[in-house]
Order: sequence, then structure tokens, then C-alpha cells
Amino acid sequence: MDDRDNKDNKNEKTVTLTIDDKQATVPQGTTIIEAAKQVGIDIPSLCYLKGVNEVGTCRVCVVEIEGSRVLQASCVYPVSEGLVVRTNTKRVLKARRTVLQLLLSEHPQDCLTCYRNMNCELQAMAHRFNLLEIPFHGERTTYPNDDKSVAVMREPSKCIRCRRCVSVCSAIQQAFVYSATHRGFESIISPAFGMSLDDVACITCGQCANVCPTAAIHEPDNTPDVWAALNDPDKHVVVQVAPSIRVSIGEEFGFPIGAVVTGKLVAALRRLGFDKVFDTDFTADVTIIEEGHEFLQKLKAGGPFPHLSSCSPGWIKFCEHFYPEFLDCVSTVKSPHSIFGALAKTYHAEKTGIDPAKMTVVSVMPCTAKKYELNRPEMNDSGFKDVDIAITTRELARLIRQAGIDFANLPEEEFDTPLGIASGAGLIFGATGGVIEAALRTIYELETGKELPLPQYVQSLRGMDGFKQAEVEMPQGKIRVAIAHGTGNAKMLLEKIKAGEHYHFVEIMGCPGGCIGGGGQPILSYRRGWEGSMDYRMDRADSLYKAEQELPYRKSHENPEVKKLYDEFLLHPLSEKAHKLLHTSYTPRSRYPQVDPQVYELPGPAIT
Repeated sequence: MDDRDNKDNKNEKTVTLTIDDKQATVPQGTTIIEAAKQVGIDIPSLCYLKGVNEVGTCRVCVVEIEGSRVLQASCVYPVSEGLVVRTNTKRVLKARRTVLQLLLSEHPQDCLTCYRNMNCELQAMAHRFNLLEIPFHGERTTYPNDDKSVAVMREPSKCIRCRRCVSVCSAIQQAFVYSATHRGFESIISPAFGMSLDDVACITCGQCANVCPTAAIHEPDNTPDVWAALNDPDKHVVVQVAPSIRVSIGEEFGFPIGAVVTGKLVAALRRLGFDKVFDTDFTADVTIIEEGHEFLQKLKAGGPFPHLSSCSPGWIKFCEHFYPEFLDCVSTVKSPHSIFGALAKTYHAEKTGIDPAKMTVVSVMPCTAKKYELNRPEMNDSGFKDVDIAITTRELARLIRQAGIDFANLPEEEFDTPLGIASGAGLIFGATGGVIEAALRTIYELETGKELPLPQYVQSLRGMDGFKQAEVEMPQGKIRVAIAHGTGNAKMLLEKIKAGEHYHFVEIMGCPGGCIGGGGQPILSYRRGWEGSMDYRMDRADSLYKAEQELPYRKSHENPEVKKLYDEFLLHPLSEKAHKLLHTSYTPRSRYPQVDPQVYELPGPAIT
């Protein structure tokens, strides 16, 4: 916090209120639910996400206010001077229990086989209020599951109409996939016309799954595919691990948010039975070499600008749907995830004498969109599908538990070589701003022969601001770079460019915070203190930057195994072979549903 922030805080008007006989002094405009936290009172809610979803729909957060005839939703009720609030009166508790019982009476009773068992906010709330029976019985509305998308699955019958998915998709990502449809008993949250996510402009980012309190939205489960590959004696199964996984997987096993558990992660994957455990950071370094040279080509040719990064499949799909006019500016370099698959089935296969037809590449990614990316028809330049299976951080945790592995007590082990050696530049890909920073380290040094004076740029390139920019002096003159994370911020940036703002190099990550906030990361529900805040993402990012400082190489072009890859196989950056294996193209897509409503059978509710 700088002096200006302190000055602003001093000038901020405050009010004093009483909550359960405790006095709280908070800024004017604060809601009751936030004011209660100031005095250590946790008011329950199933819909509230601070700054994201403040709509008061679930009614679990109701409180009694002196002078008010009706109970009020504390998540949307602003405080005022002298307000007296009661959060646990008999009337309040009865109302909350009744609301929860009504929700449960409409909810499928399949907790033991549910995707979110033991990490479901509705389940936790029922336990908190000791609900041992449901007094309401009658008709129940059920909907068919939406499982057409390879990246995000919907179970509408488990929807509690909290509207979190609506808010995050509309306000944060601005893809506007979800809305409330029908009314009363048949109301539901879904894409337009009840269509599948696969038929609308869903960017497969999975942010809706991250905020859903139940299993109404989640990723398809690909863990059976992994077990099938691992148990096939004819398969050589390799796994790659994205940068951010090492600072998030520990949260699934009781480690603090952002704990670096790289060695234990590698050990767990070996115990699962993978033949080789590799690091996606290696191909992040390759991405920087290719994209850096591609950018320098544009710089010397005078454009086209801006050069847009291509590492985030959610952002790429957003661009294809909403800004296809920018596709010619997007880097042709594949994401590190896809580059790894192509190199595993060519370079690694040649070096080890393994038939690529018998190789299965599994990716552990923070991102549901990787499940979509690996199924793109462009991702098979090796002659085979680049990546065969992608699982999220959550799915990996499920595999580890199924295998009975004691993650916390595993020894520290190292990635296999050569595709496991990476620089710090590759590691910081996991945080917003990491791609630009990694690229500048290489581009600047290739052009000037000097190291990028990183300290003067760190403040501009790092952090959780939705939009960042910087200027870097190069032999060709100043280049302007910009960073946006979350496709809502990307939209703002692209609109600025359309209005005439000029940038040379732009990094966009589809998820808020970048990969550390990916749609497949551990779900930090409200009861674990998330509240819609970005703070936990910053904890993960800080851990990546600290881990990066401990690596022997901090620039992609210094990675000795990457140098060997070019010497032995690719020959040089942007070579014919590199273009064939490591580069791709993109497809303009409509932002509107592509299904004829006259022949599309809309899934409707069934009353049971």
C-alpha cells in the first residue's frame, strides 16, 4: 500500500454499528456480511462472492435488523450509523434452516457418488446447521446432464440458482454464456435456449466450475483414461506437469496456499506408475525461443502489431469467437502443453527408440481448456495426437488418493531428463505477466547482448492488476508491452487497441491471475476463506517467483537441454521442422449458437 492509499483511507467516511452486541467501525457502504467479519462473526451464504456475485439470492445470509419488520440479506444490505444487527436469533436460524431444507428437498440425494463429495458448500452448510431430516416432500424437477463439451460438464439438477456462474462468466470473463431461464419451480441457470456448452460461445475456461458451490458445473472426469493407460503393458506413458501445479496441488493435501511441493509432486507421479515424469516448463522455454524470434521478425518487418501471446487456450477460443479480426496478430506458436506432446512423440521417441504409436502423453494442467485444446484438429503435427489426456489439478489429487499415496510424507524427487530441465523463465509462465517477462529476458538479451534490467520492470510486469503495461528500450526504439488476465480485461485491452492505442507485444491469459487461477485448480470455497478475493492467487504467484530464483538458469535461451534440442533436432528457431511441429493456426468462430433451433431438441425439465 502506498502513501496515496493511506491518504485515501484516512479520508474515507466510516460508520459504527452493533452486531451481536459487538461494535464495528467500517467504511460507509460496507455490507453487513463484511462488517460482521471485522468482529469475527461468520454469516453463512451460498451465493455471495465479494465483488463478483452480490445478489442476495440464496437467503441463507439473512439477519435481523432492529426496526425492520422483515429479515434482510446481509450480503447486499449496506451498513448505516447506529445500525443494530442480530445474526443468530431464533427467527434467523429458523429461516436459514428452512431455506436449506427447501434447497435439499429439490436436490439429488447422491452425495456419496457426487463429484463434489466432501468439498460441496451445500453439503457443508447442511452439516453446519445439523440438518438430519428434510420435512418437505413432493415433486422434484430434474434436467438431463450436459456432457457434450470435452472441457466443462453441467449437471443442472444440482444447480441451486446462486448465479455465481452467471456473474463470473458475465462480469469477469465477459463471455456471457449463462443466464436464468424459466420461472418459479422450473427456473434454471443455463446457456441460451437450454443449449449445450458445446453449442454456444463457451471459452472452456472453467471459471464457472471454480465458483459453483455444488457439482452443477465441473470438468469431465478423465481419471479412468489415465488408469487405463497406466495399466496397459504395451503403453509407454509419460506425464508433463504445468508450472502452477507445484504451487497448488499441496492445497488438496493440507499444505498452505501456495506451498511449493515440486519434489513430492514428482514422487507421487512416479508412484502412480508413469514411465517418465517431465516438466512443461521445458517446453515453456521452447515457446519463448520460438515466440521471441517470431516477435523479433515482426519488429524488424514493422508488424503486424500487436503481437498477441498464444499460450492460453481459453483466451485463444475467446479471440476466435469475439475478436476474430485479431487472429492474424496472434502468435502462431503452440502452447507449451501442445509443444510438449509434439516433441515427446518425435524428439523423445527418436532418442529413446520408443514407437510413438505406443506412447501416451498425459498432461497435468491447471486448466479445463486444455481438455478442449488437445482435441483441436490442428494439434497432431507429429503424425499423432500431440497430447492424449489432460487432467486438472483436482483430478490428479483424486488419482493420488485412489492410489493410497501419503502425499505429505513423500520424499523430494527430480524430474526426468531431458524434457524435465527448465529455466526460471519457463516456471513463471504460471502467473499473469510471466510470459511477457520471460520473453523480454530473452528478446532483450538477443538484441542488446545485455541482461534485461529486471528490477525496474518488475512492478509493471507482476501483480494482480487486471491490466498492466510497460515500455522497454530496444535498438529498434521503445517497444510497448501490455498484460491482461481474465478475458474481461482482455476485452477492455482489445477495445483500446481498436480505438487506436498502440502496443507491440501483448500477453493475455484467459483466467484471472493466469494459470495459478485456472479453472482446474483446487476449489477454495467461501467457507475456506476465498470470498471472491484474488489474494490466494497472489500467494501462488509469489511462490512461483521465489522458486524461480532458486533455479540455476533464469532465461530460456540459457537452458542447456533446449540448446541441445535445437542442435540435434530442430536446427534453429523458426526452422522448417520447428514450424511443422511447434506452430499452428486458428479458426474464426461465431459468437452465436450454430444449431438450427427448429431441429435442436431443447432439454427441458422433467417433474419426478
